Amino acid sequence: MTELPEDIDVWQTRAWDPPRGGPHLGRLIEAVRAVQDAVVEAAASDAVTLDVAERLERIAADLEPWAVPERERVAGRQPDLPGRGHPLLLPVIVDDEDDTHVSGRVVFRQYHLGGNGAAHGGTLPLLFDDFVGRLAGGRPPIARTAFLTVNYRAITPLDVELRVEATVDKIEGRKRWASGRLFDGERRLADAEGLWVELRPGQP
Repeated sequence: MTELPEDIDVWQTRAWDPPRGGPHLGRLIEAVRAVQDAVVEAAASDAVTLDVAERLERIAADLEPWAVPERERVAGRQPDLPGRGHPLLLPVIVDDEDDTHVSGRVVFRQYHLGGNGAAHGGTLPLLFDDFVGRLAGGRPPIARTAFLTVNYRAITPLDVELRVEATVDKIEGRKRWASGRLFDGERRLADAEGLWVELRPGQP
């Protein structure tokens, strides 16, 4: 892995860096997502629960020696992977992107279940903050979310490919207003609007 100069403000000059993730990162992240789905779907016996917990603890211990500081991590910086290669984020696949618009596809998985077959309401703000923020705040100079309002129009189903889009609506100085929409076919499930404020040099 290439060492990064210490005097570079990586947060302010952050860039996508797929090669540093390696060819197997996507498989690893998908395996983590599959485990998350399996855990929330399972009602396993005590013996199986204990056995799986012990194996997962061993996996975590195997990865612990490879821990690196935030500036050197690769998860979340892979634009070619669903959810940018980060297991926390919704696994969005980006289809089209420019400076003012981005669109893609996403599937809410069993891990995202809130109840009665619907995605948890809290996963919608996560989707929009990440996806709209990718457009409004993710390009240098970086901007942070100042506010985000989400409107729930219909139940968001699980295990269905949905369409998501975002646009930058207005820019005034350091302020960037943007909005996003989530669709099942032509049916609007949710939308959001927010403000991102460009960080000053050295601001965390």
